Amino acid sequence: MSNKLTVAVLWSIAVAMLSLGFYFDELYDKFCKITGFGGTSARAEQNDSEVLERSVRVYFDANVHRELEWEFEPEQTYMDVKIGATNIAYYKAYNYTDRPIVGTATFNVTPVKAAPYFVKIECFCFEETLLKPGESMSMPVQFFIEPAMDEERRYDDVKKFTLSYKFNPVANPEKFVLEETAAQGRDTLN
Repeated sequence: MSNKLTVAVLWSIAVAMLSLGFYFDELYDKFCKITGFGGTSARAEQNDSEVLERSVRVYFDANVHRELEWEFEPEQTYMDVKIGATNIAYYKAYNYTDRPIVGTATFNVTPVKAAPYFVKIECFCFEETLLKPGESMSMPVQFFIEPAMDEERRYDDVKKFTLSYKFNPVANPEKFVLEETAAQGRDTLN
């Protein structure tokens, strides 16, 4: 192989690796949502499940990225839920600054092996959240545990889940704040 061809191949590999680096978070997030890897739960439009007698305890955890100036916590420490039943838990966020801040929540569910059976119907984590200066917000997450989990013996030892969220700053919050302000202006005109 000539030196020019070797350099061209190496540059192509470098560019491909750099491109993958920029899109790694998005690709990894999609991979986790599809496979349940890394504690990613499932998502559903509604719950048509049969409610079983078996119960599990769901613990709630909240964290905030060090650069996001919010307080964020679950409004309940845990809930005992029946498998198949629809449940609603609440988290509370508070912007203690004098400026609007936009955040987005990432999440995981443990134990990882059972995470795909933890199904969310509605969640604040599905979209970005704007909190105005001094504003606090109660944010619901509606979920259920898929009854199919009860059919497999390898999940008999699953007696508890932990739903953990981390709020992170949004990369371009100015755009979101402007869009939100414009939408509110249109609403007041109607």
